[in-house]
Amino acid sequence: MKKVLFIFVLFLLIGCHTQSREQKAIEYKNGNAESILPKPIGLLNDFSYAFTPEQRNNLEDFLQEYEQKTTNQIAVVTIGSIVPYQNIEDFSTDLGNFWGVGMTEKDNGLLIVMSMNDRNVNISTGTGTAKVISDEFLKKTIDNLMIPKF
Repeated sequence: MKKVLFIFVLFLLIGCHTQSREQKAIEYKNGNAESILPKPIGLLNDFSYAFTPEQRNNLEDFLQEYEQKTTNQIAVVTIGSIVPYQNIEDFSTDLGNFWGVGMTEKDNGLLIVMSMNDRNVNISTGTGTAKVISDEFLKKTIDNLMIPKF
């Protein structure tokens, strides 16, 4: 339940403004990204079963309601490992681009990735979201709310 709580706190702090962007080809950090990255199963992608079934249902419902109310899209991923990636930032960026998190014209996505075996976490934002949520804020959120829960 603590995991769900820290995600809810994060969402309450997010008030995303939006901005248009041009369509452009995706440049992945890993050239094989589309063949090695997992396919999304929803807004909550609990591939490592870090959440209980009840937590998964509650969080998925919350994420869907949040998107419907704001048009901002937040996806949460738990995964065992990011291999063959060397760092979670590249993995998160490629995954967010591959899945298309956020609305294309607004680039208002936010992706939370927790690599359970690697004990690593990252939050990636679209450029629209990054204009209102600083990297410093995200780092503090990870360091002060998320890491202690690991």
